[in-house]
Amino acid sequence: MSWFFTNLIGAFLLPPLNLLLLAALGLWLWHKRPVIARVLLTSAVMLLWLLSTPFVAEALLHEIEGDPYVTDTKKPLADAIVVLGGNTYFHAPEYGGTDTVSEGTLVRLRFAAKLHRETGRPILVTGGAPAGNSLSEAVQMKQVLEQEFNVPVQWVEGESANTFENARLSRAMLKQAGISRVYLVTHASHMARAVQAFQTAGFQIVPAPTAYTTRYRTDLLAFIPTAKALRDSRIFLHELIGILWYQLKS
Repeated sequence: MSWFFTNLIGAFLLPPLNLLLLAALGLWLWHKRPVIARVLLTSAVMLLWLLSTPFVAEALLHEIEGDPYVTDTKKPLADAIVVLGGNTYFHAPEYGGTDTVSEGTLVRLRFAAKLHRETGRPILVTGGAPAGNSLSEAVQMKQVLEQEFNVPVQWVEGESANTFENARLSRAMLKQAGISRVYLVTHASHMARAVQAFQTAGFQIVPAPTAYTTRYRTDLLAFIPTAKALRDSRIFLHELIGILWYQLKS
């Protein structure tokens, strides 16, 4: 299934579109089935409120993030570092209109650079151009690591369109080098699904998650709906659906 249709289906399954469709169905049934209509509308509003609340969204993300795994790098636990791409910053005006790494990818690269300096393990970057960007995510990542972090990249996998393909194509590349045990760098919220995909591909994984969900303190603002919280809830549901889909495929 193409990247476009995967994301199109995802849009219907995830907020806010799924909640808007639920509300629209309630409005359509308002005169025909008033009781059902009220239940649907009430459910849509309540779910939208809850999923837009920072306290709820952060609690959901904590459920799939787990605990930090890589805390002591004095004794390396793997033979290479694999960094997953996380979308593109298209036509970045401050970089001459070229495509470069997104904010989320940059967070992963920062941690990968730290991990490389502490362990000395070589790096593989993986990510294609599923949205038609001029440079693959992997090439963008290589440029940033080498030019801005002064960290070398040994392997570039620039053909994959999703996490499942990241794993399969990275495995083919590293198998030639005799490497099967790797540090896997991605967002903490994405790690469970990524580990599942990479283990299915034949890797032994040392999870190296970054970008955990944290909060300075819990106050009244944590219970007031925000657009960011709705996005965080969407990330949780996206990962949950992805994990279930991988389980069905395997």
